[in-house]
Amino acid sequence: MDGESSSIATPARSQRDFRPPAYLRNPHLQTLLGSIGPKRIRAARLAANRRGESLELRADDGTVLLGEFDPAPAPRDAVAILLHGWEGSSRSAYQLTTAQRLLGLGFDVLRLNLRDHGDSHHLNRELFNSTRSPEVAGAIATFLDGRRYGRVCLGGFSLGGNFALRIAADRGAALGLDAVVAICPPVDPAAAMAALNCGWFVYERYFFRRWSRSLRRKLRHFPDLGYGDGLARAKRVDDLNRFFVPRHTPYPDVPSYFAAYALSGDRLAELRVPAHLIAAADDPIIPVADIARIAYNRHLHLDIQAHGGHCGFVENLRGESWAERRLAAIFAAALG
Repeated sequence: MDGESSSIATPARSQRDFRPPAYLRNPHLQTLLGSIGPKRIRAARLAANRRGESLELRADDGTVLLGEFDPAPAPRDAVAILLHGWEGSSRSAYQLTTAQRLLGLGFDVLRLNLRDHGDSHHLNRELFNSTRSPEVAGAIATFLDGRRYGRVCLGGFSLGGNFALRIAADRGAALGLDAVVAICPPVDPAAAMAALNCGWFVYERYFFRRWSRSLRRKLRHFPDLGYGDGLARAKRVDDLNRFFVPRHTPYPDVPSYFAAYALSGDRLAELRVPAHLIAAADDPIIPVADIARIAYNRHLHLDIQAHGGHCGFVENLRGESWAERRLAAIFAAALG
């Protein structure tokens, strides 16, 4: 965190403020344009012209995660690893556009899918849950094994940002991380769920449909999981949580599950890697006030902007993102 030391992190403004034009200041418009419209069109073109490699990365616990690796045309002995948000994938628009920016700076880029995201439902029998950061760290370690990069950077969006900060705190030194950026990560998942339930209904419906579709896809690969009836009865995200948490996670109930991947309190106490948390005060999905509940750590720098919505930070009608540009600048600074 920038500024004077205190026991609790408090929001601070960056000198590099995001100032969208007036017609782009609505937080819902920012959130939607972060992944649809011109940005999606641009990302589709990037995906069509991709010349990289798909990788199946086996973690030390046996988990297999799917990644997409793109080598830089003019490499600079550095790699950037990107984690998507909940029910996104390595081919989400923001993953592709961020990767393109980093490739232009000389970074090789690994876009890593979390379990049961992208086209990876068949790779592991057990279901995804948001506490599975150790297997993501393990897959990253497998990827880095035998590759001699001078700089390793890790970035994540939304839930991927939450994963990135936990991985940096738990295994940052072992993985050789030089910089970490988390864009709009959930800090208190319980508060984020409450905001989802009380906010614009479009977001809750979106995540319910996406998660339900993912669970049906998983069941086609592993019908013996046998949760079809429970899935059919669910009408909201809350229903899915209440059904799946006690049956398919190590946690007895939803509150204990949410607490297990919260970033609040001392969860990031072991963070020793330079890390940046970028957030928007008008985020309609993740309550920005929760950031003040993260215990102070001098390695964690807060960049809280007045506008940006949830993972939006859209600068113009071309869908270009200030947050992606900021992430790239932070990673480029790590090159020295």
